[in-house]
Amino acid sequence: MFGKLREKLKSFVKRVEEEVEKEEEEVEKKGLLDRILTVEIKEKDVDKALDELEIDLLEADVALEVVDALREKIKQKLVGKKVRIGTDKGKIIEEAVKEAVSEILETSRRIDLIEEIRKAEKPYVIMFVGFNGSGKTTTIAKLANWLKNHGFSVVIAASDTFRAGAIEQLEEHAKRIGVKVIKHSYGADPAAVAYDAIQHAKARGIDVVLIDTAGRSETNRNLMDEMKKIARVTKPNLVIFVGDALAGNAIVEQARQFNEAVKIDGIILTKLDADARGGAALSISYVIDAPILFVGVGQGYDDLRPFEKEWFLERIFGEENA
Repeated sequence: MFGKLREKLKSFVKRVEEEVEKEEEEVEKKGLLDRILTVEIKEKDVDKALDELEIDLLEADVALEVVDALREKIKQKLVGKKVRIGTDKGKIIEEAVKEAVSEILETSRRIDLIEEIRKAEKPYVIMFVGFNGSGKTTTIAKLANWLKNHGFSVVIAASDTFRAGAIEQLEEHAKRIGVKVIKHSYGADPAAVAYDAIQHAKARGIDVVLIDTAGRSETNRNLMDEMKKIARVTKPNLVIFVGDALAGNAIVEQARQFNEAVKIDGIILTKLDADARGGAALSISYVIDAPILFVGVGQGYDDLRPFEKEWFLERIFGEENA
């Protein structure tokens, strides 16, 4: 997982470390080790390595604007930093890079979903949007299962009335996890389905409504307009974008377009366990300023885990790329 991103960042650390060691060797050659205790990381020590890192990160599917931001943050943290001669320079440089990556993952909003549901008026409505084939329907079932395991009652709105078999697929998932689906016939108004699901939840005191919508291309204006209508009718507490981590840079562009149509509050990344690059996970929150809430790490209903920044950083900078 994230092997490509890990490799590129580690290579950058090594390149800068080698440049700083050259500075240290110069001090030693001049016989000044008894008077000079530290060397300063200079701009020239960092710039060449950053140029190489920029290309490496783009190859790892990191979005260009994220590459630019990360480059600037790393430079700010390293240039002018004093490193004690004889210490582990690689560890010091890596820590600065880790801080920069950590800042990239920060967003202006943090969401504790359990707490939000508990304090909100019921039902709490979550609308799911995403590209065709992103795993949205399966992810909805996984989240419904997760919510049930945390003591919440759930109903799902089958508002994908466009794709053949979508309703049956959702019903099969719902049956397996013990959740009711509110549906109409194919071709029905998706907003009406979602509205009925909310009324059903209100009448029965159900905690959460999950709205499945048709997977759509961001270039399909009719389906994007339909999605906007569902949002207007239901006024969801949360809009979640579901994206396939393996789509790389494409997922970032998808999220950007969806965010312009209906403001995205949070993100779920699917297939993260198979993502060897890691660029999408690093980029997407920064680009649309929305937190990654969950990640899919397997095929089972329990294979949805809350996203934690520390977990992500450990898989890049930890001793083992678990």
